[in-house]
Amino acid sequence: MKPVIVQGTLLKCEFGNMPTPIMVLPDKKVNAMLPVAVKTDHIPFLNILPFGMCSNPANPMVAAATAAALGVLTPMPCIPCTAEDWTGACSKVKAGGKEALNMDSKLSCLYGGSIQAAAPLQPTVLL
Repeated sequence: MKPVIVQGTLLKCEFGNMPTPIMVLPDKKVNAMLPVAVKTDHIPFLNILPFGMCSNPANPMVAAATAAALGVLTPMPCIPCTAEDWTGACSKVKAGGKEALNMDSKLSCLYGGSIQAAAPLQPTVLL
């Protein structure tokens, strides 16, 4: 089984230029010192912080800046737009009655980016 995602695990977006830690509320602990992320932890600026500069042309701010620069791709500040739950959550580990996230879990940004964990903070849990 893949390691679960806990508070502070670095996330990466394919269109962002820097990783950012996931923020998990402290009410979701599963025999761990750090709260475990669950599939509903996708709220922008609460759970998902900005990934630096976004370079996805599907992002309206990037598209406008690129048009203003006469077609030269112009990254703009990331504003996460995550409206749906994570996919690929682990059904064997639950926190607060919800499926925990693991290293295979992915989250989609409405601008087209895919978000996932960059590296585990917690060792593998064997069940």
